[in-house]
Amino acid sequence: ALALTGCTPGAKPSASPTPTSTPTPTATGAAAPELVPGGTAEQNLPFFNKVNQATLAANPDAKGRDFIDALVAAGFTKADMQVTVDTTTIGLKANSIQFSVKMGDACLIGQNGADAGGYNSETTPVLVGGACLIGQTRPIDW
Repeated sequence: ALALTGCTPGAKPSASPTPTSTPTPTATGAAAPELVPGGTAEQNLPFFNKVNQATLAANPDAKGRDFIDALVAAGFTKADMQVTVDTTTIGLKANSIQFSVKMGDACLIGQNGADAGGYNSETTPVLVGGACLIGQTRPIDW
């Protein structure tokens, strides 16, 4: 018995194009933090940090007024803020300063200086007396 094998031409390519899916553009990274008017302290913490970090990038020796002015320019309400003094009782530069923004029943707290290890922030409940910071603060009268 003899077996015969051979080659036959393969299937011809189709004249119609095969549909392909095109990926849709996706956002790269998270959106830049923005102020959430009427939002909670927790919702506004990323924006608070962004403003304060920009203040420090522009002026690494920023004082309390620099932070307050930047926060006001960014849309936070000055009347809801507190800031500690920039100098000690004997006139030396404070080792750290704190500043805050009251938002409803919570506070955004920022702290900067050598004793704080640089810039730090957190949200906390408003204190019993309605303030955000404990201790001596200075008037924000500018």
